[in-house]
Amino acid sequence: MTMVTEQAVVVDEVTTPRAERPRRVVLKLSGEVFGGGAVGVDPDVVQGIARQIATATRRGVQIAVVVGGGNFFRGAELQKRGMDRNRADYMGMLGTVMNCLALQDFLEKEGIETRVQTAITMAQVAEPYIPLRAIRHLEKGRVVIFGAGAGMPYFSTDTVTAQRALEIHADLVLMSKNGVDGVYTADPRTDPDARKIDHITFASVLQQGLRVADQAAFSLCEENGLPMLVFGAQGDDTIVRAVSGEKIGTLITT
Repeated sequence: MTMVTEQAVVVDEVTTPRAERPRRVVLKLSGEVFGGGAVGVDPDVVQGIARQIATATRRGVQIAVVVGGGNFFRGAELQKRGMDRNRADYMGMLGTVMNCLALQDFLEKEGIETRVQTAITMAQVAEPYIPLRAIRHLEKGRVVIFGAGAGMPYFSTDTVTAQRALEIHADLVLMSKNGVDGVYTADPRTDPDARKIDHITFASVLQQGLRVADQAAFSLCEENGLPMLVFGAQGDDTIVRAVSGEKIGTLITT
């Protein structure tokens, strides 16, 4: 998602330090990353993501993951081609579960215990989503992967990420973006004067019309004082750096 505004942008004049290493995070990964830009799952890409998550987990950070399904289906796009939106969204939810199972497989190959919890019951492959059970898994050092979105149509995985983070009492939402490494004052791909913003408040993002995440997800984080870190998906250590509290991407706070 490109971070663009048509208005003049004023970057917050704040010197807030980067957050210390969080104890518990919810990491949003786009389906497009899993597919390596193509339809399906790229095993090399997923293996690389799993290695980063495994490294961060061994350092003591509790990590839950929400995975998109854009490498298989996008409900809104299928609707444009004539499909019923409800049915198209459910297909997208099933796509997220396929990504969840792929990530689980590679994480367990890295020696990390992993549980998949889904908002749609499918007992043969995953547990049902139960917040207290998810918290218990995290406390035991397991990675929890949330699949099937919210289990209802019309809800984006961005919104699910914020909602899950609040329910399991996460310290930080990590929004991993494909093709951009943070929030910019304009589209960096078309505007050579675009500047990357290191830190900004939720209020300023709304005031300046910056596109950061799904509006419902953003509102949930703002209303509940839950920080959000927007960073790039590309790189061999971006996830590790993000959960370690390093200066990476754009930190959005109250």
